[in-house]
Amino acid sequence: MNNDCMIHWQEIGEDKSAHWHSEKGLLPPKRVQVIDDRMPADTAYRLACEGTALLWRGDFQNARQLLQAMARRADKKKPEKPKQPSISPAEAFHRHRLAQSQRARVLEKLLVPFNADHSIPLRRAPDAHTACLEAYGPCTEPYIASLRELQGLIGAHEWRKKGIEIPALGITIHPHYGVFAPIRNEYVQLIVQVSPPELLATQSTAFDIGTGTGVLAAALALRGVRHIIATDQDPRALSCARDNLTRLNLLSQVELMQTDLFPPGQAALIVCNPPWIPARPSSPLEHAIFDPESRMLHCFLHGLSAHLLPGGEGWLILSDFAEHLGLRTREELLAAIDAAGLKVLDRTDMKPYHPRVSDASDPLHKARAAELTSLWRLASR
Repeated sequence: MNNDCMIHWQEIGEDKSAHWHSEKGLLPPKRVQVIDDRMPADTAYRLACEGTALLWRGDFQNARQLLQAMARRADKKKPEKPKQPSISPAEAFHRHRLAQSQRARVLEKLLVPFNADHSIPLRRAPDAHTACLEAYGPCTEPYIASLRELQGLIGAHEWRKKGIEIPALGITIHPHYGVFAPIRNEYVQLIVQVSPPELLATQSTAFDIGTGTGVLAAALALRGVRHIIATDQDPRALSCARDNLTRLNLLSQVELMQTDLFPPGQAALIVCNPPWIPARPSSPLEHAIFDPESRMLHCFLHGLSAHLLPGGEGWLILSDFAEHLGLRTREELLAAIDAAGLKVLDRTDMKPYHPRVSDASDPLHKARAAELTSLWRLASR
């Protein structure tokens, strides 16, 4: 584990320090108070809101209960304010993101210690060695991390073991920590049901741009594409894709390449499912959802024509969620396609069916209920 940041605190009258780890890249907290089972939840929540980190020295299961109690306080509904003029969907989105960020900042203040072998020196602590090793890699020194981050590591490890079923393909994909999991299947279904370009019959080459878990590369391979180059700039994603394609016996058809967007050369089919919301991510995992100023989308469109074989197609898979939030318009998308020297051959839409679509309590419910995921068939003009 490469971690040069140190966290410092006082304990029993002595100055202490340890390596600090944060997957979000957060700096170590400046104020640290050592606490244990005697700390009331109200006091812990107040201290965390004030910016004090809480280093836990008590029973691990009690730390979990304290974190849950702090979360309940963070989620507690505030007294109703006088009615205000209705706000725009974009403003509702930004307020929602701000509230999420503030909540996370408070809950991440509860810290737990780790030994150099990733064990946790607390009573009734779980064996998190494998989960930490998968995410952090080998470690030689004790370190401190947030309990909330540890819970994310353990959850990701369980998902990796169990895998996620992809009904459209009849396969199971095993996501790694930090790699976006294909829990929404509509974009895979679109890849399966849309007719491939005729050129693939004679030039069976495809690029999968931003492969992530490798699920779309697997879909193309299972559809009979003989040579696929799957790219990603994240080493974790490439490791995850390699693992999944090996499990599925498809690695002979897929070449993995670490690069930003396109590999060298041209292909008959180029597939990309870029982040669909033009906003700033707050964690490494959110890079699969949030793309500031739609950078990846625009770079894909502007580079597509040069990498397509004559008669080839680019398949852009994109949710219109950002349009319903007022963060991007359909006209802006069409203008970007046109400016890239591309034309739209066809578009196939699919309604998402994940649980949040029907959750009326979600602050963004109206936009989620209207959302469509589309496969845009693009070609050079």
